[in-house]
Amino acid sequence: MLRSVYKPHHINATAEDLAGNKGIGRYIFLPGSDGRAKEIAEHFDNTVVKPHPRGHHLYLGTLRTEGKKIEVAAISSGMGCASMEIILHELFNLEAKRFLRVGTAGTLQPNIVPIGSLINVQASVRDEGTTRHYAPIELPAIASLEFITSILVAAEKLGLADTVYTGIVHCKGSLYARQLAAGPQAPQNQNYLNLLTQSGVLATEMETAALFIQSQLYNYQLMQEGERPEHHVLAGGILAIIGSTDHIEDSKETHEAIHDSIDLALETVKILAIQELLS
Repeated sequence: MLRSVYKPHHINATAEDLAGNKGIGRYIFLPGSDGRAKEIAEHFDNTVVKPHPRGHHLYLGTLRTEGKKIEVAAISSGMGCASMEIILHELFNLEAKRFLRVGTAGTLQPNIVPIGSLINVQASVRDEGTTRHYAPIELPAIASLEFITSILVAAEKLGLADTVYTGIVHCKGSLYARQLAAGPQAPQNQNYLNLLTQSGVLATEMETAALFIQSQLYNYQLMQEGERPEHHVLAGGILAIIGSTDHIEDSKETHEAIHDSIDLALETVKILAIQELLS
């Protein structure tokens, strides 16, 4: 199927909606919830909303920095890799190529990465089922270096460097059983999380493995379509720490972390876009 005539089933968008930025396409923010997508879009100029009955509303707009206008969008990925897989597949087949997850996570290192911190995701442990349908488990799920470094620069610019930790996160297929000890396999699940903690994994969340694995495979697909694609797919992740392995917290610290994650994501896209648009 030609991607130029692709018709998505779960989002209300066309390839024209996602075009822009000198052929790169819109920079797309991917929070888990529509509420956070709307909150991100409140920072856009010239906002247009394209609703969908499934609740994955697409928010189109622009950001301005250094005199440049950047075309951007925000849309909920939903919860878990199975939902991320659907939304990401449809966005890519509408020719989107820049994806930044803006989400939440539970710390696995509470003495090092406390609640209220932010994670700059470097890679993901693939402890979920969705990506196994795409690639063998030995294939690592890795963020794009361009996003990792842009997040670090943005954190310095915003004065957030002391609260941003860069490293590996755990991506799971179950929240209540795997992280929060529900069900009869609670002891095994807790032992597994302890193993990850002792291996230096920073936090646990539910979407980045699909984001990174699919993006890696999309780049292979683009190379098959043309030996040297003009623009590769880039993917990154910023996570606000709002809980741990035994609870999800609703506090001043967690609300501030979510707010900071949005500010960091917006600044990251500005920094990356300026680099790309001026190159």
